[in-house]
Amino acid sequence: MNLASQPFRRERAQNAAYALVAAVLACTLIALTVMILHARAGAADLRRVIEAETRDLQRQQREEARYSSVLAKPENADVFSTSVFLNELIARRAVSWTRVFKDLETVMPNNIRLLGIRLPQIPTEDASGTNHIQLDMVVGTDQPAAIIVFLKQLQQSNLFGAAAVVNQQPPSQNDPLYKYRVSVSYAQKL
Repeated sequence: MNLASQPFRRERAQNAAYALVAAVLACTLIALTVMILHARAGAADLRRVIEAETRDLQRQQREEARYSSVLAKPENADVFSTSVFLNELIARRAVSWTRVFKDLETVMPNNIRLLGIRLPQIPTEDASGTNHIQLDMVVGTDQPAAIIVFLKQLQQSNLFGAAAVVNQQPPSQNDPLYKYRVSVSYAQKL
């Protein structure tokens, strides 16, 4: 017979479950604290790297400004213009004329002759390594309708862009060809 005022209860299992939950929560708290401290240390390292890169950028900007001021002096204008000219020549050499003629051969009809071609602008290179140049061509034909076929083939090609006839010249007594000056964008893969 139980003489106690409160009957016996089984609390041991419940207390063990509470202790286990408290231990799991304590481990989670410790893990989160470690992760926060690690993230703060990483952020501090990142801030130091950003500050170093900013100092380096500022140093390079000062150096660029110093070089620009030297180049802007009147006594250096001749050297600068010669440098620009030589860089333009190097850029012009980057265009493969053999490839230009080979690509033109694929789109040019048989009854059109290429009378002249020139590269009026320096090539510009995009991110994919493709040179975009503007070709200025003089073509001749004995049939004016052939130029329309030529322009359509240029526009359908994936190497040439939109073509425009800049001017035209009718045949003369000495020259029986209709002459057309055509300007077209050309993308050459180097």
